[in-house]
Amino acid sequence: MMNHQNHPYHLVDFSPWPLTGAIGVLIMMLGLIKWFHQFNMNMLLLGYFIIILTMYQWWRDMCREGTFQGKHTILVSKGLQWGMILFIISEVFFFLSFFWAFFHSSLSPNIEIGMMWPPLSIISFNPFQIPLLNTIILLTSGITVTWAHHALMENNFTQSTQGLFFTVILGIYFTILQMYEYYEASFTIADSIYGSTFFMATGFHGLHVIIGTIFLMICLLRHINNHFSMNHHFGFEAAAWYWHFVDVVWLFLYISLYWWGM
Repeated sequence: MMNHQNHPYHLVDFSPWPLTGAIGVLIMMLGLIKWFHQFNMNMLLLGYFIIILTMYQWWRDMCREGTFQGKHTILVSKGLQWGMILFIISEVFFFLSFFWAFFHSSLSPNIEIGMMWPPLSIISFNPFQIPLLNTIILLTSGITVTWAHHALMENNFTQSTQGLFFTVILGIYFTILQMYEYYEASFTIADSIYGSTFFMATGFHGLHVIIGTIFLMICLLRHINNHFSMNHHFGFEAAAWYWHFVDVVWLFLYISLYWWGM
């Protein structure tokens, strides 16, 4: 009788994961400071390990609550949807700050960088080589994740699995190409405002691609284990929304930083 409730809301159970997550972040921050000053990564790696372990167990509990315990009712799912929408809006403003810094410096380059953009001695990337290929890859991945979503809504298990698999492969391929691009770059993050804005914007976008790829990989594993149905699959929808956001940000990055700012 103690577990009976007369409302559709999800009152979460007591969980140790917020505490272990906070401890992990604290250790990671202290480890980062230790790495900066002493070039010792032991504490940093310990912090990463605690955070990854916490994420795995926390998300495992959420999957159990939503899939097997039936606690993610329609009302709870709406709350999760609004939470994801607000999170993506916050990410939009996060990237807006990078675009603001880029255009502030590129539209009116100051005398310290030679009053020209790109600054003197900076050799920018050819936008019609790896950047264009990466654009095609991300746009294709947007098509495959949409294919997977529609197949899931039509209860087509095989096609949704294929669509998710191809999306994950394309995300990994994009990351490998960006790593190669960084390796071949003729400038660094320390090379004037151009290097700073370029690597901050594209680097954080690359981080978002890695996060989105992991997100979709987890959805693929959950899908294979029959966690999703045609009517109950918000975890996958959230991943698809996030991936489309990553696609759109890349289009703005490609047009602004690679093509216009070359």
